[in-house]
Formats: sequence, C-alpha cells, structure tokens
Amino acid sequence: MTIERLFVSPESGAPQRECERIVLERGKGIVGDRNFGLSKYPGQNLTLVEAEEIERFCAGQGRATDLSITRRNLVTRGIRLNDLVNTEFTVGNVRLRGVELCEPCATLGRALSSETLTTAAVVKHWVGHGGLRVDVLSDGEIARGADIVLAQAE
Repeated sequence: MTIERLFVSPESGAPQRECERIVLERGKGIVGDRNFGLSKYPGQNLTLVEAEEIERFCAGQGRATDLSITRRNLVTRGIRLNDLVNTEFTVGNVRLRGVELCEPCATLGRALSSETLTTAAVVKHWVGHGGLRVDVLSDGEIARGADIVLAQAE
C-alpha cells in the first residue's frame, strides 16, 4: 500500500505538476495547490485515486496509461480507497481521514471522453471508482513511494 504518484495544480484549470514530495498543512491541504486553504466542504483538502483503476480505464479504452488523467492529488497502489471512508490513516508522516468517495463530475467526463466514449459514459465508468476525498489532520510531508498505514483500532 503505497503512493505511486503525487500531483498538484497551482490554479484551477492549470495542468497538473508531478512532484516527488509535497508539504501539507492541517486543515488546509497541499501547500501550493489550487485548493489549499479552501474549506467549503469536508474532504476538500486532498484527493486520492487508485492506480489500478486508472490502468483499468486506460486499458479498456485502448489508450496509453497516464496516471494524471483523473486530476487527483495522490495516486495509490495496493489499497481499496472505498474502504477508507470514515477511517484515519497515515501517509508519510501525515495523518489523514477519509471523508467520502470522490465521485466523478462532468469536468472529468469531458476531459476523458473521446469519439467513441461520451462524457456520460466516462462519468458512469468512474462512479464508485473515482477515489477518495480526505481531510488533512496533521502537518507534514508525503514523498513518492510513501507507505499508507491504517490507524490501529483502539
């Protein structure tokens, strides 16, 4: 259960930038990301998605794998993110809490649609597989390759 890739986008609509490490602040998210400091709703601090789901989508569409296509911040490997809703865990030295599934929107649908795949079909494909929204519970740093560790039940 690891972090495969890290992405930030400095402003809305700007291309994502891949990082080797990111700095996070409690309750604010990734320093330098477009959503840093926003708190319109729980889980706005950080988003995660499974590499396996991206690979499955790309293979099914006959397109080259691109782990940045969902515009999520952290791409994980080896863990079912749906199981982390309402769960605390750590990545690197940062404590996180899964808030809700990061369901697809029309923006994702339009970005991944093609001549043979409609926006609606893209959204339908990603429902239940679009990742996880999390709150950042502590300051810290996450590096590429960091382990994902589930909190121990008390």
